[in-house]
Amino acid sequence: MQAEQIVAFGQKLERRCYEIPTPKGTEVVVRITASGLCHSDLHVQDGYFDLGGGKKANFGATLKLPLTPGHEIAGEVIAFGPDAKDAAIGDRRIVYPWIGCGTCKFCTRDDEVLCGNKMSLGIRADGGLADHVVVPHPRYLVPYDGLSETQACTLACSGITSLSALKKLPAMTSEDRVLIIGAGGVGLAGIGFAPEITKARIVVADISAEKRKAALEAGAAEAIDSAAADVKDQIKKIAPEGFAGIVDFVGSEASVKFGLDHLGRGGTMILVGLFGGTLPLPLPGIPGRMITLRGSFVGSLEEMREAARLLAKKPGSGVPISTRPLSEANAAIDDLRAGRVVGRVVLVP
Repeated sequence: MQAEQIVAFGQKLERRCYEIPTPKGTEVVVRITASGLCHSDLHVQDGYFDLGGGKKANFGATLKLPLTPGHEIAGEVIAFGPDAKDAAIGDRRIVYPWIGCGTCKFCTRDDEVLCGNKMSLGIRADGGLADHVVVPHPRYLVPYDGLSETQACTLACSGITSLSALKKLPAMTSEDRVLIIGAGGVGLAGIGFAPEITKARIVVADISAEKRKAALEAGAAEAIDSAAADVKDQIKKIAPEGFAGIVDFVGSEASVKFGLDHLGRGGTMILVGLFGGTLPLPLPGIPGRMITLRGSFVGSLEEMREAARLLAKKPGSGVPISTRPLSEANAAIDDLRAGRVVGRVVLVP
């Protein structure tokens, strides 16, 4: 078994070899056939989140190295433990990586995404930048009939993250406008799912002309350059009273400020991205404008099943996929950091 691993935070991944694991109890061993690369993998490699003002949330001290990152995983079941009753050799599945502790109140009510002690694959346990992965239970394996494995793997993060965020918006009509900030892999996935979730017209903001083009091709009604000198005039024409809903898939100080500046009265803004920073905000403006700010982090196991069903209705839509061999993991990470990736890079062992 080969794995691209974090051996020191802030350093390049190192390839290491191990014996293919023998599953115990309810464990399942999946031979990985596709693994998407996500911005969250960069945070894991760095070992911290940027809190703004020179402050960092250093979670690296709680992670055991070496660690295999990667949480967008698709593959084939090759072995399972004696208690893994619903697994079968040859099953081709997406792996749900956001695995809870199993005992807290959130886990016991099937709300693992809220667990404060998650053992997420690729973050707390070895993940997908390898050719095999151990999954603790068959319940975390989701069929992806009608989809390619390279499309399917991205549902484990970009798919469910975008779907879950959009579902947190209130009901809207075709007269409303929703702004998606950021046309990266998650934003493009959101554009694809939006017609299934809301009747509102979808507008996208991104500073990259190439990503704005991808957003229009994915189905956005309009795409604007948030750094343009006349952006306020553009938005006045598109949404004269501000946007009824905004989903920020970037999560930087600049993107949040941009969103709040253009959120209409009574509007809802969903914060998703983890780029980092602080949120300086005049508090009277929240009740005065009657706006709602809400966070959204990845999605539930059921939402991954829902995402697979929705994407199967129109396979090939949504996020542009480029594939690279697993051996090019470090180069792919460099490209992602530099903003050179449009859509998703999927690494193939």
